[in-house]
Amino acid sequence: MLNMFSKIVVPYDNSELSKKALDTAITLAKQDNSIKLDVITVVNSNYTSYHYGVYAIDPIRKTQLEEANKMLKDVEQELSELPNQTNTHLIEGSPGASIIDFINETQADLVVMGSRGLSGLKEVFLGSVSHYVVQKSPCPVFIVK
Repeated sequence: MLNMFSKIVVPYDNSELSKKALDTAITLAKQDNSIKLDVITVVNSNYTSYHYGVYAIDPIRKTQLEEANKMLKDVEQELSELPNQTNTHLIEGSPGASIIDFINETQADLVVMGSRGLSGLKEVFLGSVSHYVVQKSPCPVFIVK
């Protein structure tokens, strides 16, 4: 069954469930060295300010980007032990839509993600981003809880 997956995408936000999802994806990737693993982090792009005719980076957004880059460096360290092709990606935009865009652009075969992330907003069964991805993804989504 694993042969049908060659490109796995893991949306990652450093939450406990995204860490479990990453561990699951790594376990899957270890089964076949030809599986490509992409880990993506999305920083919401709603944090820009307009000052005196130019757009400025809002301090909140700047902090989020710095934290996301540090987080992905830690993930890269963990992925470096795999013989598989691995990449990390920092994307700015709406989390759900950005994840779907990435899945479509890379023609991923499988998404492995946590059922909830760091957002304070909760739905009954799935977080809003994971629910969106499950509904819109062109490929199977493996939800880790």
